[in-house]
Amino acid sequence: MNRALVFLAAVVLVLNAASCAKRTDLRTPPAAAQKSSAAAGVTLWEQPVDLSARNLYDGPWGARNAPDPKDVFTFVERKHSGVNLGMTVVDSKGREWSVKQGYPSGLDNEAPVEVVMSRLLSAIGYHQPPVYYLPSFTLKDDWGTHTEPGGRFRLKEETLKEEGPWQWNDNPFEDSRPLRGLLVILTMANSNDLKDSNNSIYESRANGRTERWYVVRDIGSALGDNNLIAPRKNNYPAFEREPFILGEQNGYVQFASYRLYGGLVRDRITREDVVWASDLLSRLSERQWQDAFRAGGYSPQVATQFIRKFREKIRQGQDLSRRASAAP
Repeated sequence: MNRALVFLAAVVLVLNAASCAKRTDLRTPPAAAQKSSAAAGVTLWEQPVDLSARNLYDGPWGARNAPDPKDVFTFVERKHSGVNLGMTVVDSKGREWSVKQGYPSGLDNEAPVEVVMSRLLSAIGYHQPPVYYLPSFTLKDDWGTHTEPGGRFRLKEETLKEEGPWQWNDNPFEDSRPLRGLLVILTMANSNDLKDSNNSIYESRANGRTERWYVVRDIGSALGDNNLIAPRKNNYPAFEREPFILGEQNGYVQFASYRLYGGLVRDRITREDVVWASDLLSRLSERQWQDAFRAGGYSPQVATQFIRKFREKIRQGQDLSRRASAAP
């Protein structure tokens, strides 16, 4: 009996934590599309005018900023937060990298997912810091020089200054289509860790200009399912089984992810928002999709499975527009 009570209490705690998404009660009237209170130089998204030409393998920061797989990286310190293994290292050029690693079992490894999602988001206009993936790397530490399991390498770029997190329910873009479109894309990817602490504001200084970027940064907890307890990530069978759109009610789209982060999208995302985001992703070529997954270290076979499911969800999103035009 005591065990049952303990288990019930644990479930209640998990449900309460998941319902924290209701703390972000972001309800938006259907008419709102691009309204934003952001000041000049404060951006979440920019129109991707050259989308078809974008390189999703090297990403927006290019090959010149990528870590050298043949380099010897010097250990600085272990990662102090989060559930993933990781460390800070410095390369032979003096550049500092935050490395996110998976566990030895390889189960639910977030590192490859984060690189893929970063490539997809940056391709369609959302700001991202420089991130790359190495399957392994050489590390020099107090125990000598040895090979380490690879992971996501995020560069501490001198032109980007991190200023702290931003909140889903308190930001300059609350009533904008790009923010709602971002939620659509993260829902499509089954992102299951949409916490304010995973968002970052960056001061970007480049070409004589200073801008403030609102970035969804820690995005590796995706490509799995939306279970309330121990959701899977980086798992194709789980990703394939998870529904996307359930229907429409009172002018808003109903998503299967309600059970995890319903407070972020319930009575907020319109048909037009879903079509907008789906149309953006549909403009990516097969080569670009494959390059995004290749950048995360996926084999072509595994990448093809994920891409097929993504395309299925994209078509479902676009079908909302077709159904609307066919309605009497």
